[in-house]
Amino acid sequence: MNKTDLENLADMQEAFFATHKTLDPGFRKKQLKNLQNAILEYDLKIEDALYIDLHKPAFEAYFETGQVLKEIRYHLRHLRSWVKPRRAATPLFLAFARSYIVPEPYGRVLIFSPWNYPLLLLFSPLVGAISAGNCVTLKPTGKLPALNAILQEMFSKYFDPAYIALINGGHETAEQILSRPADYIFFTGSQQVGKKIMKIAAENLTPVTLELGGKNPCIVHRDADIKIAARRITWGKFINAGQTCVAPDYILAHNEVKEKLISEIKACMIKDYGPDFSQTESLTQMISSAAVIRQEELMKNGKIIIGGETDVLNRIVNPTLLVVDSVEIPVMKEEIFGPVLPVSGYDHLEEVYRISSQTPNPLSLYIFTKDRRVEKEIIQNIASGNVAINDTVVQFSNLHLPLGGKRQSGIGRYHGYYSFETFSHLRSFLRKRIHPDIPLRYLPYTPAKNKLLRKFLR
Repeated sequence: MNKTDLENLADMQEAFFATHKTLDPGFRKKQLKNLQNAILEYDLKIEDALYIDLHKPAFEAYFETGQVLKEIRYHLRHLRSWVKPRRAATPLFLAFARSYIVPEPYGRVLIFSPWNYPLLLLFSPLVGAISAGNCVTLKPTGKLPALNAILQEMFSKYFDPAYIALINGGHETAEQILSRPADYIFFTGSQQVGKKIMKIAAENLTPVTLELGGKNPCIVHRDADIKIAARRITWGKFINAGQTCVAPDYILAHNEVKEKLISEIKACMIKDYGPDFSQTESLTQMISSAAVIRQEELMKNGKIIIGGETDVLNRIVNPTLLVVDSVEIPVMKEEIFGPVLPVSGYDHLEEVYRISSQTPNPLSLYIFTKDRRVEKEIIQNIASGNVAINDTVVQFSNLHLPLGGKRQSGIGRYHGYYSFETFSHLRSFLRKRIHPDIPLRYLPYTPAKNKLLRKFLR
């Protein structure tokens, strides 16, 4: 689409929203079912496309579609109650009035999604935007041509573009979409691009949600169950070739258990991928050859325990366990976003806090310990978007928990009800009786009125 086409599309969506069709909860539920049917029809085609673009295993592909289908069912069950006006308390000095809150759609919203979980991170916010009653323009990443062709076909078949439109293209297309002010912007991606989105949104005072990332620490204390920790860290780190915004980015292990943990993780990796990683069918590709080269550079300052092999042409980086002696190196300072797992040791928790403070406010914090006091102390000293104790990544799949970052790792939240709330303007109302009309607030302001006012407002 050129700029004129995008302007016309924006006009169409604004006109469609002005018809008030999307205010009807029945309409919203019908559209959620449309999305559900579309995903079910195109499920296998999506799976094939993800394999073509990313060599993504079928299990990991269905993790995306299955999670979205689960979220659609959740919204269908609860939407009727979410859209109802909610009573709010009314203070005594506003006697003879009723207060309530009505969630209303913003209007025309934009959703930008990345390449690492291209279906989940496009459709999950879309579910919230639909249930909240908005018109939507979707802009998926331009890096996955096979998947984008399937999505274009799917949306053309199931949705009127005046209501929901999917636009393919690169950075220039994204900039053209953003050049027309919208009512809300939802972006998932890097901090660098997130800052640009926020700057553009600020020019029009457009509200935003930014789902970014961060360098997520994984702390394994000396009292942790090392076998369980190794099993769960290995899975959470290496799914999707480590290209997961909530993946554990690096391990800080107590020196009393560090060597045992390294040994157990190595054993888990061999069990998962076999003795020759190149023979496995469970490795997702990196997004680009440049990403492979970056992983190679990150490995240079540590001791490789297992893995380390790369194939730039085929965009493969084998899962790699790396022991590092210094935290003043790129692999301990930059978000890795790949299947390289560095491990460093500590003797005292103060060292953990010092290291984590170099890359503050990660999206996720992982703690393996049996001691609630240690758990509490770590949580108090390391701020993060979310926390998982004695597990990794699975907090993402709980629709009852909001997902969102803090400062560098993002702004706003979504999932389940929180997606509905994110895409809704919570409009407040106060309905007052005509009579009685208490004269206290009216002039003249006498000493007696001042005294009564102080009593009311204490």
